[in-house]
Amino acid sequence: MSDLDRQIEQLRDCNIVSEHEVRELCHKAREILIEESNVQFVDSPVTICGDIHGQFHDLMELFKVGGLCPDTNYLFLGDFVDRGFYSVETFLLLLAYKVRYPDRITLIRGNHESRQITQVYGFYDECVRKYGSANVWRYCCEIFDYFSLGALVDGKVFCVHGGLSPSITDLDQIRMIYRKQEVPHEGAMCDLLWSDPDDIDGWGLSPRGAGFLFGSDVVSSFNHHNDITLIARAHQLVMEGYKEMFNGAIVTVWSAPNYCYRYTNCHFPSSDCSCGNVAAILELDGNLNENFKIFDAAPQDSRGMPAKKPAAEYFLVKRIN
Repeated sequence: MSDLDRQIEQLRDCNIVSEHEVRELCHKAREILIEESNVQFVDSPVTICGDIHGQFHDLMELFKVGGLCPDTNYLFLGDFVDRGFYSVETFLLLLAYKVRYPDRITLIRGNHESRQITQVYGFYDECVRKYGSANVWRYCCEIFDYFSLGALVDGKVFCVHGGLSPSITDLDQIRMIYRKQEVPHEGAMCDLLWSDPDDIDGWGLSPRGAGFLFGSDVVSSFNHHNDITLIARAHQLVMEGYKEMFNGAIVTVWSAPNYCYRYTNCHFPSSDCSCGNVAAILELDGNLNENFKIFDAAPQDSRGMPAKKPAAEYFLVKRIN
């Protein structure tokens, strides 16, 4: 068994690998990711997954439903970390799969793949708690900068974490973005990771403090101009696991079941502080036919003891000069 296969086996058991192994894994991943496009081409059939947010045991449920890598070709839409209690194990396992099977798993960037956001919503603290320093967090943040900003399945299905941008009408404009940087507070790169579809006309201000709201007319124009049949995105909790909008022109896929997205008076996940939502993955066959698979959270007895640190409320803090 190779060192990488051993690390994958170890991570699948929800056990962290050493700091040295994380550094080497990130180095190998960077060599692969640097060759990928801002809009990475992906062949069908493929299974598209939404936010995971450190819910490692639910990621294992996802693999039970969707199949293991490399048997299944996977595309993850970002937000691998924060919120959940096992962001380290979740992210490193997906990264190890990327290194081991680079053509069978595609990882694109979410708004939580950010230095600023991970210092607020859990990943930074988890790295320090599990490794005794911030080194692993730094290695992972460097990798965040290399993730693609989107993907294109068979030239027809555009996949992105958040949504569209008023600065972008053509996919070639995304390909021109310099992505190897921290997520900016505004501009096209920010919008792709932060924006949301809404029942409005045109563009609107986002209550998130970053990105925009965009309506069906924006989606119709973008899809027509780029000869796209579907936009697949994540970024928003959907109680039913997925939500189609604008006559099927855009779909939100959410892959974190029973999402515990904030804490009030409770410090452990329970029915009192979790959403109770189901999760979904989207399977596209060789003809781009859509099949949604719904799954529930992993059984409670399969989970370890979580950390007690409560999470912060969710918004983007903008600097005021």
